[in-house]
Amino acid sequence: MTDQRKNLGAYGERLAEQHLIEQGYTIIAKNWRCSAGELDLVAQQGAELVFVEVRTRRGAYWGAPEESITPAKQTRLIRLAYTFLERWAEPDIAWRIDIVAILLDRRGRVSRLNHLISAVGE
Repeated sequence: MTDQRKNLGAYGERLAEQHLIEQGYTIIAKNWRCSAGELDLVAQQGAELVFVEVRTRRGAYWGAPEESITPAKQTRLIRLAYTFLERWAEPDIAWRIDIVAILLDRRGRVSRLNHLISAVGE
């Protein structure tokens, strides 16, 4: 992955984190890693644990950011959520997987931030 792409992803994750905090979420973890992969953000909203996948694109040439969540990526996110739950969460806690899709204009300004709640399910 190029430095430019990493920087774009990190910028999007900071924007998503700020959005979630403004919406009353508490951030539990950032870039949580295990052998199965990485969760961008883990947050809590009330009594519910929220796993957040952040997708950021500069321009819509390759499609909307949320369109990049393939079935394989959805399966990986579910597996990551279960791994996190096994290691860190209370038994039977309510949880979901959200997507925050961010589209930037040519100058790097947010032209659209779309928070899709419960976007990935089993």
